[in-house]
Formats: sequence, C-alpha cells, structure tokens
Amino acid sequence: MNLDTKSKEAILNGKIEAAEKLANKAIEDNIDVNIAIDAFSLAIRKAGDLFEEGEFFLPELMRSAEAMKAAMTIFKPVLMKGKEDRSLGKVVIGTIEGDIHDIGKTLVASLLSAEGFEVYDLGADVPISTFIDKAVEVDAQIICMSALLTTTMVGQKKLIDTLKERNIREKFKVLLGGAPVSKGWVEEIGADGTADNAISAVKLAKKLMML
Repeated sequence: MNLDTKSKEAILNGKIEAAEKLANKAIEDNIDVNIAIDAFSLAIRKAGDLFEEGEFFLPELMRSAEAMKAAMTIFKPVLMKGKEDRSLGKVVIGTIEGDIHDIGKTLVASLLSAEGFEVYDLGADVPISTFIDKAVEVDAQIICMSALLTTTMVGQKKLIDTLKERNIREKFKVLLGGAPVSKGWVEEIGADGTADNAISAVKLAKKLMML
C-alpha cells in the first residue's frame, strides 16, 4: 500500500471514510504508527500550503482537517497502549490571538495526549492572558503557542515578556509553532524551542521534561 499517495488523496479531498480506512489498514499491516501519522501529517501540511497560496478555500481546508482528525481517532488508541496510567506532564496549547489556524496545533495536541501528556487545548484566537492563567491554574510545565501569520508572531514575544513581568518565566517551558517561526526567532525572544513537525514537537516536549 502506498500510504503517502493514498493519504494525500484522502486528506486533500476531505474524504473522511477513506482516511479512516487507510488508518485502519496501516494498523492491520503493522506499519509503525509514527510513520503512518507522518504520512498523514505531510498531507495536511500540503492542505495548509494550498490554503495559504489561495488554491484552497476555508471549506476545503476544514474538510481536510476533519479527515485528518478522523485518521487520528483511529491511531490514538494504538499510541496510547501502555501509557494510560502515567502522565509525562501538563501542557497548555493554543493558537495566538488574532490567528484562527489550528490544524497543526490540533495535531500536536493530539499526539502529545497520545504520548501521555495531560493536554489543555485552548483552541485558536487565544489571548495571552488566557494562556498564562490556564498554565498557572493547572500547574503546567509546558506552554505551546502557535502562530501561522507573521502579524501574530509578536504575540509569542509578548507571552515571554509577560511571564517575565510576572516573575514566573522559569516555571514554564515555552514551545513555539507555526510556519513563520524559526530557530532564530525562538532565540531572539527567549523561548525554549520549536519543531519542524508534530512528531518532532512531541519528541522535543519529552526531552524538555527530562531536563
């Protein structure tokens, strides 16, 4: 089975049933679940690129997102095996205020949860104060903030600055996500890291919890 090609077709065409069948087939064929998820991740990132380029419109993007979520629903129980009774840590995640893109953020949240993190997904268009208040409320170890627009990236810096102003910067590891985010930006504003994709983001979160 050419999973890369078929998953791309299912996701880009928003075929929920096809995505579910492919996910089930991958499990039946004993394909490593992380490799399978990566194939679907490439497809959903392509959908995001097409949206940014104006070739996809919001309804098409949302259908692709629903197909992706359907596949993740199949994969999640496999990822969760043996991890039900332990928590690697608490993560507050969301997309910054002014930005409604949440496909990548939702994927990262799903994988973090599947890997054993206790995840608090705040959704999209989230004010900085909400990120911080929730992180303090649940005693989180990690704050993940996504920004898909260069105009909303400044919110990531504001989050760091606000944590410093409240003298609680050291309480949290802050991970940044989104297409315009670079390692240079992470270093410039004093965040703790970024990742190229959802699977790498989970690996980074796990690494930070060990520090």
